[in-house]
Amino acid sequence: MSQLNSLLKNAKLALSDAQTALDNLTDSAIDLTTPTIRLGVTGLARSGKTVFISALVHNLIAGGRLPLLEVAGTGRLARACLQPQPDDNVPRFNYEQHIDTLTKERLWPQSTHQISELRLTIEYESATFLSKHLGGGKLHLDIVDYPGEWLLDLALLRQDFRRFSAEALKRAKARPDLSADFLKTLTRYQDSLHEEFSEQIAKELATTFTTYLSRCREEENALSMLPPGRFLMPGDMKGTPALTFAPLDLGSIHTKPKTGTLLAMMERRYEAYRKHIVRPFFKNHFAKLDRQIVLVDALTAINAGPEALDDLSNALSEILGAFRPGKSSWLFSILSRKIDRILFAATKADHLRRKDHDHLEILLKQLVEKAINRAEFSGASVETLALASVRATRQATVHHNGAETPALLGTPMPDETIADIRFDGQEEAAIFPGDLPDDLSTLFSANQETEASEDQTILKYVRFRPPKLERTAEGLTLSLPHIRLDSALEFLLGDKLA
Repeated sequence: MSQLNSLLKNAKLALSDAQTALDNLTDSAIDLTTPTIRLGVTGLARSGKTVFISALVHNLIAGGRLPLLEVAGTGRLARACLQPQPDDNVPRFNYEQHIDTLTKERLWPQSTHQISELRLTIEYESATFLSKHLGGGKLHLDIVDYPGEWLLDLALLRQDFRRFSAEALKRAKARPDLSADFLKTLTRYQDSLHEEFSEQIAKELATTFTTYLSRCREEENALSMLPPGRFLMPGDMKGTPALTFAPLDLGSIHTKPKTGTLLAMMERRYEAYRKHIVRPFFKNHFAKLDRQIVLVDALTAINAGPEALDDLSNALSEILGAFRPGKSSWLFSILSRKIDRILFAATKADHLRRKDHDHLEILLKQLVEKAINRAEFSGASVETLALASVRATRQATVHHNGAETPALLGTPMPDETIADIRFDGQEEAAIFPGDLPDDLSTLFSANQETEASEDQTILKYVRFRPPKLERTAEGLTLSLPHIRLDSALEFLLGDKLA
């Protein structure tokens, strides 16, 4: 019987792969008329996905501030315009509202907690002699925005309930300050695992587990490895049985649970989560991407301390492990679509002095070093970059008592504080944020002294309001300012706009 079940399972997987290949074949047939690139944009909490997409589209439509995007820098970019997206069953990315929030209210838009999509059509003049004389080029850019927490869930496809429970409890026990209530609840019901299922117990376990995950994500902790991702972003799945389970302590339990018990139902709901939430996301969205950018809020992790940085490194390695990287020939991409370019981008570079931008990029490269090596070995092009999707500060020099001090000039968000100063959100301020250390290894727990040295620089990152849009002498309003957004676009799209 077990052999028959295995054969049936393999047959279902083969059928699913065949359907995905057929979908890719259909997409490729459409691409023969107008090429399409599906760009995945993801990142963990506070990484700035919404701002990145809004700034990307705004700058391409306005046609300015992109000198390092070769097609724009050489004057070959004719125009870019929004078009109806191809997937009618996916929410549209609310570009217009987000731009109004950024430029008119000068506030940061609310984060999105679901998948969304936007199509941008780019018209350009080809750089090749033959294409130039055959007419203008056109590219559909389909931007797929999804939470990074969902990407971490793909690892669950490789984990049964026992392994998921073991890894989740290992992380929870490492932070008893955050997980005490959940662990106490788990201990209280340990003897009930083989008793008849109780919905009340299941809800209590799921609630305390979700509360623990929420505490982990708070800015002062900034932990990233928090699967299952939908527990923190349930959307329309909130309250469903597929989200009403929790990891259990199965160390001494090796027998198959009896049907109808608490243990059996928790295992069943975990499998339902994988079947009805994780697998559809992989099949319907993730498996159809061509290029990917992963936005990383390394500064918040630095503020939270070495443990948060170590956890972020593990999360990024897990994220890259979810990709199926590799360079694909045209024919091979039809049969098995693969992401062939992945960009890891450390956001909020405008919160640092210019000299620290390179340090931030080096730090990011260290965070994903093992994962990058794994991806490059299999053929994908992987890069790291420090950027600011919207530059909210300017570099400045403050003169005080005959001394010059480098600083950042911008308008802090309302109620931001430094020492005993509270900002009102209206006046500009010159702020020195501190420096990243030359030896970045000191930021990680493995190289952290038990007590910080007295001369160690304390970093303080203040949130700034989006800037006022600048105007030219002729009265034209310029696009949103940024740091290296054009470099990111050149890596992700440059070869398709040649």
